[in-house]
Amino acid sequence: MTILRQQMIAAMQQRGFSDRTQQSYLGAVQGLAGYFHKPPDQLQAEQLQAYFVYLVQERHLSGATCRLYLNGIRFLYLQVLHWEQFDVPIVYPRRKQKIPELLTRQEVKRLIEACPNPRHRMLLLICYGCGLRVSELVALKVRDIDGERQLLRVTQGKGRKDRAVVLSVSLLAALRHYWSRYRPGYWLFPNPQRPEDHLSISSAQKVYTQAKRRSGLEKEGGIHSLRHAYATHQLENGLPVHQLQQQLGHSKLRTTQRYIHWMSNTPGSLTPVSDLVGPLAVDHGG
Repeated sequence: MTILRQQMIAAMQQRGFSDRTQQSYLGAVQGLAGYFHKPPDQLQAEQLQAYFVYLVQERHLSGATCRLYLNGIRFLYLQVLHWEQFDVPIVYPRRKQKIPELLTRQEVKRLIEACPNPRHRMLLLICYGCGLRVSELVALKVRDIDGERQLLRVTQGKGRKDRAVVLSVSLLAALRHYWSRYRPGYWLFPNPQRPEDHLSISSAQKVYTQAKRRSGLEKEGGIHSLRHAYATHQLENGLPVHQLQQQLGHSKLRTTQRYIHWMSNTPGSLTPVSDLVGPLAVDHGG
């Protein structure tokens, strides 16, 4: 490991960056160094600008990916190499403003019922029933469930923040049924091949994709669609937006408020939450 890489890791750890952010930033810097075959501290501003032209015009990276690269590279030069400023004119594609294809409650129900594995159904149900990010979902521990207070503890979610999410009566009952049948130890959703580790993010995404295909749903979006659905359905049920902000773990209220605008463009369906839990009691094996 080079001294510069060590310094960058130390700087990110001091600021409490998540492991995922650290790997993304390191990958961005590694890509820059590999492109020029030079250490980053030997590059000039013009070369940085040329690198982003390459990312956009030759690699055809999206605006979101280019911004990630930019954030990682800017961090290196400002916080590790201590440039006075990062005044590098860089142009990359603007973020497309798209409204996601929001799932109705009936569609969520269809999707969960189409999942034949009870463990997988529990995974999708708690993702929807608590509005979790997939990284938060797979990292849940058995001890995170507070049955007495009907809360689910989300430990070190995005931004390294803990929060408590309300568990409905029906969802808590489903979790108890899941635990009594499968007796998970430390992780609520352990990795089948390595029980000492939790289920991987890619595995959870695959579970959603397969259930979506079986259900016949054609709306765009991956497992994060369940989080979007949770947010809009909570607002439809009258949950105040500031409480939804806390449930979702948003640091800014305006991030939560976007669901209000999305809802006006998408018809809803108010199937009771308890109707979504019923399929979990059916034992299909696995």
